[in-house]
Amino acid sequence: MADQLIRNADVILTMDDARAELAGADIKISGGVIVEVGQGLVADDCQVIDAAGTVVTPGLVNTHHHLYQTLTRAVPAAQDALLFGWLQTLYPIWSRFGPEEMFVSAQVGLAELALSGCTLTSDHLYLFPNGARLDDTIAAAGEVGLRFHPTRGAMSIGESDGGLPPDALVEDEAAILDDCIRVIDAFHDPGPGAMVRVGVAPCSPFSVTRDLMRDAALLARDKGVMLHTHLAENDEDIAYSLQKFGCRPGQYAEDLGWVGDDVWHAHCVKLDGQEIDLFARTRTGVAHCPCSNCRLGSGIAPVRQMRDAGVPVALGVDGSASNDVGNLVAEARQAMLLQRVQNGADAMSAREALEIATRGGAQVLGRDDCGQIAVGKRADIAIWDATAVEAAGSWDPAALVLAGPAKVRDLFVEGRRVVAEGQMATIDLPQVIARQNELARNLAM
Repeated sequence: MADQLIRNADVILTMDDARAELAGADIKISGGVIVEVGQGLVADDCQVIDAAGTVVTPGLVNTHHHLYQTLTRAVPAAQDALLFGWLQTLYPIWSRFGPEEMFVSAQVGLAELALSGCTLTSDHLYLFPNGARLDDTIAAAGEVGLRFHPTRGAMSIGESDGGLPPDALVEDEAAILDDCIRVIDAFHDPGPGAMVRVGVAPCSPFSVTRDLMRDAALLARDKGVMLHTHLAENDEDIAYSLQKFGCRPGQYAEDLGWVGDDVWHAHCVKLDGQEIDLFARTRTGVAHCPCSNCRLGSGIAPVRQMRDAGVPVALGVDGSASNDVGNLVAEARQAMLLQRVQNGADAMSAREALEIATRGGAQVLGRDDCGQIAVGKRADIAIWDATAVEAAGSWDPAALVLAGPAKVRDLFVEGRRVVAEGQMATIDLPQVIARQNELARNLAM
């Protein structure tokens, strides 16, 4: 791959340690790494990308998703349900998925993320019907070209044992742990610049046993991979924890080894002050999913309090069955707006929201090589058109989440162009969408 020079950006929001913002600046890329940042860089034999009229940011980072759910957007019976009823409506549909549904839905979801400026995403896949495997989504990410942190999820408590999912969707716990080992050994890359890192992710405290939660933590630490699950998502979640475990979710997580800088929890809408202090003290991460929390009526997560206490906070779009959209820059805007609704107009700035969406996500996923535009960091870069109608009249083009495009112009991952002039450059997206719609129609029959 030839070296590249992104030249003459109106503004580069570096998100480096100094939070530098550079006007009329360039970025030089070699071997998938940023090698120079500054004004007037020499092109040499580089491929030149003209960035005049644009704002350039690090690629956005998505820390919680269920890619398979892009096949079940706006299902009528689930449109107005709370979390537990929503799940019980959708489980029977998801039980009809197979490997192709997992692969195609992941392609669509990853492309949607890419078009919204995302270069690095996690995925939480916790059901494997009809021969589906985590391998299916990993293959999709390889074709789309995003940096990918798939997590091997699981459910082991079915309806007959008092759980929410149908018995057909739960797995034997020994088999779950064996498959975690298989996918880690097959795909996990712990090195700098890794394109795939695997995590271990039992679905939630209400869908697996205490033993599996504990054993998963032990396995992950033995293998040197991260841990992920849902936690404290809504009032039903808290009530379940108090009834079944005799404690709040934060205490349950601590008792089973689910705190630390190798752990991140999705949602955490209902964390109380003691739990926030626990997460801050242990550097336990949180994936904040504002649009999904609104859609399911779960509430507003205490992001301002978490950030002020020192909890690492990132963003997640969550699945497209509870968000319906996988647009990460829109998620950053929603995060900012909700904190202002809850805490006042000065509670979160546009730049802080963007920081959470970039270096914040990289930190939560343990990626100190991503999330910034700085020498030595990976060349994961989003270029935004500041001449479009959304930014017309803006006095501050760098305030992207206030007045700016919701779709990226160009996107680079490891120096490879994944989006070019607003179009996917790695896959035939119209063809993939056509197959996705055909699969969705089959599921609806």
